[in-house]
Amino acid sequence: MSDATLPLRVTVLDAWDEIAMAVAPDTSIDSVKRRALTEARVTDDAEEYVVKFRGVELRDAKATVTQAALPADAALIVLRRGRPPVR
Repeated sequence: MSDATLPLRVTVLDAWDEIAMAVAPDTSIDSVKRRALTEARVTDDAEEYVVKFRGVELRDAKATVTQAALPADAALIVLRRGRPPVR
C-alpha cells in the first residue's frame, strides 16, 4: 500500500465477509460498494445496497472517500436498503 491509498475494511452483511481494500483518495463510495459486493460474490443489483459508516448511511454515492472524510482503516458496512422485518 502506498501513501496514495487509503486502507478500508468493508463488511458485506449478505455474505458476512469483511473485505480489506486499499483505494485511491478519489475513489467514489459507489465504487467501494460495488467492489465489495463483487469480492463477496453478491450478484444482486448494487442499487439495492447502501453503505454505512459508524451507523450513518453515506447517502452521496458519488462522493469520494476523501469527501466523506473516511479515516484510514475505516470500517464500512454494505447492507440491503430497507432490510426485511425480523420474524
